[in-house]
Amino acid sequence: MLKVEEINVYYGSIHAIKQVSFEVMEGEIVSLIGANGAGKSTVLKTISGLLRSQSGSITFLNQEISQVDSYRLVKKGLAHVPEGRRIFLRMTVEENLEMGAYTQKKVVPLDFEQIYQRFPRLKERRNQIAGTLSGGEQQMLAIGRALMSQPKLLMLDEPSMGLAPILVSQIFEIIRELHRSGTTILLIEQNAEMALKIADRAYVLESGKIGLSGSGAELAKSEAVKKAYLGS
Repeated sequence: MLKVEEINVYYGSIHAIKQVSFEVMEGEIVSLIGANGAGKSTVLKTISGLLRSQSGSITFLNQEISQVDSYRLVKKGLAHVPEGRRIFLRMTVEENLEMGAYTQKKVVPLDFEQIYQRFPRLKERRNQIAGTLSGGEQQMLAIGRALMSQPKLLMLDEPSMGLAPILVSQIFEIIRELHRSGTTILLIEQNAEMALKIADRAYVLESGKIGLSGSGAELAKSEAVKKAYLGS
């Protein structure tokens, strides 16, 4: 579904992403883990068109997309839930969901109902101003807003950041349920233990380069990964 080949991304003179290559197959959860500053968010921003790679290629559904505008990628079925949620704080929950569906020709009540079935708490708060929601509720809204675009690939950037442990478990259960329902997921996550537990395959990003790759189970057993990311 997604193939990233030897991309190089710069912030001015800083070479942030160095010859990064990986792929996501249809129906998979692929996790990209790494320390703060390793370049994980930069990779997602480059895939979704918010940044440009100096070289290499990005292919989505067999089409080259490295120079395609972000809004066109949403229309193609690529949704990005950014780090920090980035919901519209002064809009209501339902208005945020409507914004997620802006690329759809027509939004019908069933579209909202499907989100509310998945996130009952959002239905309870559908007329509430989004900025007054808890952190966990805002993350649910950010995911729900992305799902309104009916994505083929959902990219999640640090969905557990800043959440209490019980809410982290809820968010990861939501990710599992989305996967079971057929959504392909690319997950960027600092909580390596949880990310590897649910991943079909995973990659370790170190200083802008892919250092290790394998199945989630294989990397969870790797001594190097245990020492660097799992605290053992």
